[in-house]
Amino acid sequence: RAALQSADLFWLICFSIVFVPESGCRSADASSCHEVKTAYLLRQIGPVKMVPDRPGPGESLRVCVHPGPSCCTSKMEDGYMAAVRSETLQKMRSYSFELKYLIAGHTKAYQETFESLVTFTSNLTTSLFDSAYSALAPDCRPLVFQLFSSIERHLSGDSILSLDNAVHQFYDDLFPLVYQRLLNPGLGQASAQSFSSHSVAHKLCLRRMRRDVGPFGPHPRLLLSSLSRVLGVGRALSRLLKLAGEVVNATERLTLSRECGRGLVRMQYCSHCRGLTLIRPCTGLCVNVMSGCLMGVSELGTPWKSLVVLLQRLAATLATSSNHNSMELALLAARNHVNDAILYAQLHGPHITATVSRQHHGKGCEHTRAERVCGPHAGGQVARLSSVPAVSHLLATSATSERWAATAGPAVNQRLQDRSHFRELEGSIQRYQWFFSELPEMLCESEMEVEQHTCWNGQDVVDSHAGRVVGSTFEAKRQNPEVSVRNVDPVLKGVKLRLEQLTQ
Repeated sequence: RAALQSADLFWLICFSIVFVPESGCRSADASSCHEVKTAYLLRQIGPVKMVPDRPGPGESLRVCVHPGPSCCTSKMEDGYMAAVRSETLQKMRSYSFELKYLIAGHTKAYQETFESLVTFTSNLTTSLFDSAYSALAPDCRPLVFQLFSSIERHLSGDSILSLDNAVHQFYDDLFPLVYQRLLNPGLGQASAQSFSSHSVAHKLCLRRMRRDVGPFGPHPRLLLSSLSRVLGVGRALSRLLKLAGEVVNATERLTLSRECGRGLVRMQYCSHCRGLTLIRPCTGLCVNVMSGCLMGVSELGTPWKSLVVLLQRLAATLATSSNHNSMELALLAARNHVNDAILYAQLHGPHITATVSRQHHGKGCEHTRAERVCGPHAGGQVARLSSVPAVSHLLATSATSERWAATAGPAVNQRLQDRSHFRELEGSIQRYQWFFSELPEMLCESEMEVEQHTCWNGQDVVDSHAGRVVGSTFEAKRQNPEVSVRNVDPVLKGVKLRLEQLTQ
């Protein structure tokens, strides 16, 4: 915006020195179109040879029709039409550049924060298996990676992914490993040849049983509840920032209608046909034309304000979250939830093994070999191998978890808990609450910054605009005296609908 205003001011000074007497703007010499040629060239509208040397009758004009001689032709009007559309869109982009940069910057910052946090906590959870459950570690690493990848996609606003399914899938896949290697470590060795042929079916059967057997007690539910409560805020913030970026991009790709182009030419360039290359359009004329051209953009105003208010609230929540609702602590605590779930299974090992043996017939396993496929013989060899693990082992594992929580946990949380960017978003986005509602007026302000005693009303030089200026309501804008509004751009209609749906 500043660059455009500086350029306009520079050319205004040049024109004032070369062409304009002290009395202000004047009509061109009746026998010359020199000033029009100069303006045509400087604004890079088209080949200067298209401008006649002397005013003509102007009979072929379709937009800039006025009595008397004219320095314009129909081809020049086409050039003005293309130029004024391009100039208007460029001015819109210059105004929205800071907003677009703000949204893109915060979106990237949050995405990097989420990715870093999820990667860190994923590695911490993996280290649990390496240090405390080495028998499970090789097969559990991909399970942990898949769980936290799902959490990361959930945080990024993936509308398809279910956090509930991700957590349950993790524990479904974990149960066969815990059952075979911790609760019944002799299952494979006891009958290796007979068991190996049914290994896949055995695991599938155990997966299907997990939710009925409940081998991990309340801990899967506690993990899901903890994550759902606090990750919802981060997920909502990601989705709203993504939508905000889509809204700005859609307005920058706006297609200005031909009727809008005619109104812009009347406002901006028809005065040139009269040799008045420095006269500015009247404020009322500009507001009417811009309101008609940006009808679809203005319609985004109310739902956009709702989006900005939501962004402020979410940013404020993340900036001031207590430890109880901290997203960082919820992710870091996933390691302990998983550990507690495995400890619960070990403590209740005999009961879980007996329950699996009783229930295997209801899970679609082959009845003729059910004992070998989905459960050990009740009271048989493997059942005797399943026993409560040594208390010393459980205490050691729990102590390891507690030491980590007391030392690494707070240090990591302090390092990751930089909330300055949330506070920055909360304050900076507020300035743009009414951005799209006020954009027509903002564009006109840049046109009116040089004070003049007269202005161009689309047909002649006047002291002030005497016509009606449209109001802010949709119906008022449909009665626009300068640009008739028929249909709103379908892309903007779609963006408005998504804004309304998501903010609600």
